[in-house]
Amino acid sequence: MTPERSRYAGEVAARLDRLPLTQGLWRLVILISLGGAFEFYDLLMTAYVAPGLVAGGLFTARPAGFFAPDGIGFFVSCTFVGMWLGSVGFGFVADRMGRRSIFTVSLVWYSLATAAMAFQHSAVTIDLWRFIAAIGVGLEQVTIDTLLPELVPPPRRGQAFAVNQGIEFMVVPVVALLGWLLVPLHPLGLEGWRWVALIGASGALGAWWFRLAVPESPRWLALHGRADEAETILGKLEKRAEQDLGHGLPPVGKVAEAVEEKGRFRELFQSPYGQRTLVMSVFNAMQTIAFYGFGSWVPTLLIAKGIHITASLEYAFIIALANPLGPFLAFFIADRIERKWQIVAAGVTIGIGIFLFAQQDNAAMVILFGALVTLANNWLSFTFHGYQAEQFPTRIRARAVGFVYSWSRVSAALAGLLIGFFLRQGGTMAVALFIASAMMVMVLVIGLWGPHTLNRRLEEISR
Repeated sequence: MTPERSRYAGEVAARLDRLPLTQGLWRLVILISLGGAFEFYDLLMTAYVAPGLVAGGLFTARPAGFFAPDGIGFFVSCTFVGMWLGSVGFGFVADRMGRRSIFTVSLVWYSLATAAMAFQHSAVTIDLWRFIAAIGVGLEQVTIDTLLPELVPPPRRGQAFAVNQGIEFMVVPVVALLGWLLVPLHPLGLEGWRWVALIGASGALGAWWFRLAVPESPRWLALHGRADEAETILGKLEKRAEQDLGHGLPPVGKVAEAVEEKGRFRELFQSPYGQRTLVMSVFNAMQTIAFYGFGSWVPTLLIAKGIHITASLEYAFIIALANPLGPFLAFFIADRIERKWQIVAAGVTIGIGIFLFAQQDNAAMVILFGALVTLANNWLSFTFHGYQAEQFPTRIRARAVGFVYSWSRVSAALAGLLIGFFLRQGGTMAVALFIASAMMVMVLVIGLWGPHTLNRRLEEISR
């Protein structure tokens, strides 16, 4: 990288960091979040189509073998194996080709694959198309986590991720309601679970609109020598901020020169990133056991407690209503409390809440503690999505997020099989103890070795 390009990339970062989070930037956060909402729908519908797959005779909740393709655990695992491949196998593409293009490609990818899955009639082909769709799902989440912190100034990154996840989680009650209403039925002769999948596949219709409305990251453009494009986008952002404020912007802060524009995978294992890579990899392996181990299995766990399939879907819908509340409730502390300690507090709450959930027989208490676990899971989710992206420099941010995040997909794939095993052997309480143990490990790792990132510039953290 020439000294001129290095200097300009540093200036772009400093100019972005001095932007206030006004209406113009909030609009971009919301647009990116709306695109991500389709990804969340596709991901979390797993829990709500599972009873329909079982009721239709295509799958079973208690398969004959650990890797039986007609087991719900295997279906869930296909989702996360595909997401692992999307995260670790293709995450680097957003560092090479840009954030916006990959955001659009991944949206079309998983939407079309999900539509194909809706017309399959065997467990094997349903598993296959679920796996293909999940590759795009995994890639999109990495891209969103990379793009948001590159646009939002340091003092408001936590709030931006809170709104992002709050909007994305608003689709969870939608898919839960659709599952409750459609899965037991056969509208127009088509099984209800197929309608749930097809509705989620409609995200492809908005792909071109999202591509036009969401800009490329000026940080990424400047780092790759595309100064004219970076200047055009940054100029529009600055002009819009001045219009929103009604006056000029504050002066640009300290400029830190960027380093070489071509990131290398080996940097993830070198100082100062080696420890961060290890800590966040272990963290992701643990957190997803709670997040997806509970979220993807709520109706099935309720059925295991002796609740009828229709009632279990109704309870699951009520519990799902808590999903967007977690990020929105935590919005006001998102940038006031160090992110690592927010993660610790959420993990402790999940561990206690899941244990109490497993002990309940009364419907109201089942819903209450199910909602508590959901709120804590979502607090954890929006906090760590921003936290892990902050820890790595722009040149390797997508591949770093993809790599550490991929361990959550490996874990979730195994957790789907393990939860099916524990559910068969010891019921809901065995599943709760498994999830609580994972939370204990997660809390210790982040509490002891997680770095501090609150209100620090990305370039400062990466140095």
